[in-house]
Amino acid sequence: MHSVLQVRWLGRVGFREALDLQRRLWAHSADNYLLLLEHHHVFTAGPSADEANLLVDPGEVGADCVRIDRGGDFTYHGPGQLVGYPILTLPGRRGGGLAETAAYVCDLEQVLIDALSDLGLGGCGRLRGYPGVWTDLDDTPRKLAAIGVRLSRGRTMHGFALNVETDLSWFERIIPCGIRDFRPTSLRAEGCAATMREVADAVVRRAAQRWSDTGCERADVAWRQRPSDLSAFSWGSGSGHRSESLSPDARRRPAPAHPDAATSDASGRVEVALPRSRARLAQAGVGGGMTLSERKPPWLRARMDLNDGYLRLRRVMRQHDLVTVCEEAGCPNIFECWGSGTATFMLNGERCTRACGFCLVDTRQPAPLDPGEPCRVADAVAEMELDHAVVTAVARDDLPDGGAAAFAETIAAIRARSPGTTVEVLVPDFGGDASSLQTVLDAGPDILNHNIETVARLQRAVRPSAGYARSLVLLARSAAAGHVTKSGIIVGMGEDDAEVDLALADLAAVGVSIVTIGQYLRPTSHHIPVARWVPPESFERWREVGAGLDIDHVESSPLTRSSYHAAESAAAVPPA
Repeated sequence: MHSVLQVRWLGRVGFREALDLQRRLWAHSADNYLLLLEHHHVFTAGPSADEANLLVDPGEVGADCVRIDRGGDFTYHGPGQLVGYPILTLPGRRGGGLAETAAYVCDLEQVLIDALSDLGLGGCGRLRGYPGVWTDLDDTPRKLAAIGVRLSRGRTMHGFALNVETDLSWFERIIPCGIRDFRPTSLRAEGCAATMREVADAVVRRAAQRWSDTGCERADVAWRQRPSDLSAFSWGSGSGHRSESLSPDARRRPAPAHPDAATSDASGRVEVALPRSRARLAQAGVGGGMTLSERKPPWLRARMDLNDGYLRLRRVMRQHDLVTVCEEAGCPNIFECWGSGTATFMLNGERCTRACGFCLVDTRQPAPLDPGEPCRVADAVAEMELDHAVVTAVARDDLPDGGAAAFAETIAAIRARSPGTTVEVLVPDFGGDASSLQTVLDAGPDILNHNIETVARLQRAVRPSAGYARSLVLLARSAAAGHVTKSGIIVGMGEDDAEVDLALADLAAVGVSIVTIGQYLRPTSHHIPVARWVPPESFERWREVGAGLDIDHVESSPLTRSSYHAAESAAAVPPA
């Protein structure tokens, strides 16, 4: 038996993204995880797979094809299939020999067999010589679940794929697992009407019984996403939107605003449609909220201070025609930070292609890029004699690289003008595109920051064009590449303290070194309401939780924002 099992339902995730997340959890975390998700259409194969068992060109049928480090021949993953990736440390199985692997496969099969029995689908079991879970064993055996695993140094990767309501015609494009004599089936084809969520719940119960002596801690993203939930100017469902429920491999291109997702005023500014946001919040279990007129508690009242440092920095920004997130997002710490000579420069214009429910940044159709912006930022950094510079950007889903090149150019320009200045970048998710992230990492920032923003349950309600899994993957990729990695959480949008604890655990598990946590302050009546004022003692407690998770620094206070005390946070991370 093992310690608590961390269970995450992640929605629909690209296969390559999920693979990178698995690898990071396998290599970096000591915790036991069970990742549950669906994939986009993909064919996968182990190293010894027979190419003759792939009967089509994957690209011609809209699927990806990935070779991976697990046993087995070609198989298929796609919508309607529950995929589970247990990442477990198995006591007494330090090797990865055939006997240890066979014993683990047997455990995994039994979890599924017991879960299916709980759902009323009896008669499922093993077919001698054929790993997986089968039905109708004595007559015409049909395969319900494929299993392919890797066990190395006593820790597992990969897992199972259980056909719930899968389109079985996809299996006609391969010889599944190299088996010609039997055909696959699904729960729905066998007359079981259980929903994906009910099947996941049954699997979780049995997995927790088998792999934990203290139960599980579970966090789920929303269980449904409709095209109308997506934000204006993001990729709509008809144009390859990279969300947790649409393909991450689709080509990036701009999409028109969806009429149900946002409305535009005469200037073209997009406002989040509050009724739609409220509907998403209600689906996530959040109701009510505070009005804008409700008085803030005393610990949230920032003092206006037009000090000399603030006025000087404002002149520098205007002189160089630069945009800062401090102004665009209405940061309450602007007087303190600018007064001490620190600011967060914002690249790629001032208009964002996302419409997150908490954010004040302008969401009109973006303007063309300004090629002189990176050099002007570098000039301002040099003029201000900054020891630590923070650079962020709006999301630019309309650009092929999501705006990554501007980060790389700005890092290079700052290095050329101010070689002693450390550079922190706060990046968007680049639509999950690994090459765009690599462009930034190759430029060598000292800190790579990407905000996960909120807990798993509220992702769809708060940032419908992003995703919990995608953000974790980006952070995992950065940390795995050896970069100091940072993230941030906003509280007071409907989460509870325990969910924040789980988000901190996930950030620690992928190798995040710095975390910021601050109170949500509603910018306008068009944004989601504040659900609660989080007391100062909760922020103090999260600093302790983070320390217990071996996160190097947690900057946590009611008025903390992503770049608050950025230089001090960077200094708190021990050298590699």
